[in-house]
Amino acid sequence: MAAPLDDMFSFCVDPGKVSTCVDVRFIDNIKGKGLFAKKSIKKGDTIFLERPLVSAQFLWNALYKYKACEYCLRALETAEENARRLSGNPGLSLPHPELCRVRPELHQACPQCQVMYCSSECRQAAADQYHRVLCLGSSQDDPDHPINKLKDAWRSMHYPPETSSIMLMARMVAVVKQAKDKAHWQKLFSHFCSRTGNEEEEIAHKLLGEKFRGQLVLLHSLFKSALYDEHLSRWFVPEGFRSLFALVGTNGQGIGTSSLSRWVHACDALELPAQQKDFISVLQNVHHLSLLSVETGDFLNCEGSGLFLLQSSCNHSCIPNAEASFPDNNFLLQLSALSDINPGEEICISYLDCCQRDRSRHSRHKILRENYLFVCSCPKCVSQMDELDMTSEEEEEEEGEAEGETEGDEMEDEMTDV
Repeated sequence: MAAPLDDMFSFCVDPGKVSTCVDVRFIDNIKGKGLFAKKSIKKGDTIFLERPLVSAQFLWNALYKYKACEYCLRALETAEENARRLSGNPGLSLPHPELCRVRPELHQACPQCQVMYCSSECRQAAADQYHRVLCLGSSQDDPDHPINKLKDAWRSMHYPPETSSIMLMARMVAVVKQAKDKAHWQKLFSHFCSRTGNEEEEIAHKLLGEKFRGQLVLLHSLFKSALYDEHLSRWFVPEGFRSLFALVGTNGQGIGTSSLSRWVHACDALELPAQQKDFISVLQNVHHLSLLSVETGDFLNCEGSGLFLLQSSCNHSCIPNAEASFPDNNFLLQLSALSDINPGEEICISYLDCCQRDRSRHSRHKILRENYLFVCSCPKCVSQMDELDMTSEEEEEEEGEAEGETEGDEMEDEMTDV
């Protein structure tokens, strides 16, 4: 059953306006629902802005000192602090510090557990929505606390690069526990697409690896011990927990925030000397290459994941006409048009990055099947069905590895020069 329109648009910044621009329709039993344009949308237009129902920072990112607002995931480091840590150069100074929009003087900590927020508004919003349930108080660093045991178990099973978090499931439980209208929130979560039993096992396998069955049993036990609630008893039986796990694995949208990235974009608008432009170019590439020490880890953004109700209705295409981004350096998702979109046309994003979209149909399908459990039938894939794939997957992977090594060597030289 399709979600009521007031539900689907309820987390958008301007629900009334968005509902006149797009429509959610059921397509078929394979693709499920899709997002369609109700009127003409021009290239570059913002289609909608949307907040997540819940979001959470990746646990490895938090462990490796990526400071982000516990509520909105806004980066708490200044651009200069971010650059110093990532480069391993504590004396690094950035020009134009006024372009950094991080405001440390506004940051606030939870009085009980000391987790940090970018503002008093975020601290209050977290307390009102879920944090009263999840606040560990003086047990924040106690390894024997049930929630910390759950976090440690997840980190031991799901290594970087992270694509999901057990804490997204914990936030779902906490939101319902604190909500006055528990049935309403349960209905909102039920709008996300579900999977068959076999597909749920495939998702668990993808996230946890070969020993996923035993690991899923352990996570279920720890999750139940830490968070059980009788109003959500169906989420705590083995089958319900597996379905909840699959829901997060299927619908979780990655969220990337970075004060350094926003500073670089702000600098792009300035007329700068050539030397400063070269320096900023080097810093920009830090966000694409892993040149970091073990202490800082391989995590370049304060990334997490969230559940976005309307955005989750966007299907994949290898020739997308829209893309999601996070221009405000927090969890607010912006869906923008990559090309002109006509009334009645489906609005699609791509689950692949630019380089992956340029690969052969065989390689694209392999990535999508392994990571998203479906076979793409977009116009690009259909048109290539009868064409020979000129480059084998093995050749493409070798080329990609070679390019990565070359770029890494060049980047190390540039950072040394700086």
